[in-house]
Amino acid sequence: MMETLTTEFNKKELNRKLFRIASPIAIQGMVSATLSMVDNLMVGFLGETELAAVGVGAQLFMLHYMVLFGLLSGSATFMAQFYGTRDMKNIRKVVGFAFTLLSGLGLLFFILANGLTERVLSIYTADPAVRALAAQYVRINSFSFLLLAFSAPMEMAFKATQQVRIPMIVSTVVFSSNTVINYILIFGKFGFPKLGVAGAAIGTVSARLFEVALNAYFGFRQKNAFHGKVRSFFGWDPELIKRIVKNAAPTTINEFCWGFGQTMYVAAFNRIGTTAYAAYQAANSIFNIFNFASFSVGDAALILIGEKLGEGDKEYTWKLSKHIIKVALLVGLVIGAATVAVAKPVSGVFKLTELGKTYTFYILLVFGLTLILDLYTGVQIVGILRGGGDTRFAMFAESGCIWLVAVPLAFLSALVWHLPIHLALLMTRVESVVKAAILTRRYLSKKWMNTVIEDL
Repeated sequence: MMETLTTEFNKKELNRKLFRIASPIAIQGMVSATLSMVDNLMVGFLGETELAAVGVGAQLFMLHYMVLFGLLSGSATFMAQFYGTRDMKNIRKVVGFAFTLLSGLGLLFFILANGLTERVLSIYTADPAVRALAAQYVRINSFSFLLLAFSAPMEMAFKATQQVRIPMIVSTVVFSSNTVINYILIFGKFGFPKLGVAGAAIGTVSARLFEVALNAYFGFRQKNAFHGKVRSFFGWDPELIKRIVKNAAPTTINEFCWGFGQTMYVAAFNRIGTTAYAAYQAANSIFNIFNFASFSVGDAALILIGEKLGEGDKEYTWKLSKHIIKVALLVGLVIGAATVAVAKPVSGVFKLTELGKTYTFYILLVFGLTLILDLYTGVQIVGILRGGGDTRFAMFAESGCIWLVAVPLAFLSALVWHLPIHLALLMTRVESVVKAAILTRRYLSKKWMNTVIEDL
């Protein structure tokens, strides 16, 4: 059977399937990132302090999302491999278990956001004006932690079962409504009070409510691939749970360490100055449009590789992984070049000082020129290693590189060498070079190819 399957490797057919899966994910990411940039742009019109405050406040939400993404990535390996055998019953069990885990995680972060707000924010900024506005943003937006516990597992399940258009539709509706509500509440339009940063937080929570409603609608209708009664998502097999936890634990630690490391960049870069960090926040929100589009290749890789390993075809999986890497490098080159090309005109869209706009331009250049390297390592970790259940090695490779290389370089650049923000960011890119070398060796060993659902 394996020989028959491997002779059917067809690049044109694979490219069509890759495009069919990746393009809706890319559109979803671009919509989310574009509207997130619009949100930041709106807040940016209020001033650099307000923009910096939202950026600082967002760090706790990014950290939560990284842990959430880690738990879901570990679960998605099972969803994708079960889809390879069309085992919808166990897919529902995995979704239900993910929902339970994320409910506990959401409650923990909700308590943290409301009970230790000032203490947490003091890690990222010493500016009292920025910290006060950030605290307001965090407390209102903290309800998002609870709402994501339902919508995030549903979205991952849609992707793993290759229903990728549903998350695209949901995100377009949700984030469009977020922008409209933000516009009304941030600036006080149509008779509503001008709430500023608080208005941005209310808009985000409102959008998350829409997201829950839409995911419930699509997830529980009969046309859905994993449709079933609510109780069919629970009553888990102990062996299945044991394997999910074993696979998801390293992924969760990985994403927590990576996310916390990213927030340490904020702590370091904020010490350079509010203008420098506001520029970093502006550039990051612009670049995310390109970044989310490019990283759709990684999501598609996990889905396709997980499906083929679920079928038990390792030789086809190897050919598939090599092709995906080539596609990722091409995408990284093209989108990186596009980022560089538009860096100058888009760096002026935010209401920043001339120095802030200059910093934004240089930061975008750094992002664009190094995207191909980030995408290569990202596809290796998120798509290939996780698709094959090799989550422990991925954890050590990524967590070790960010904490032993990137974070120290960020603080040395800001506090010891006193580099400008764009050069400080460039120094942290050394981490990607080290990580790429480690991941390439692991990839060539083929030790990442595992069938995690065997005998279930």
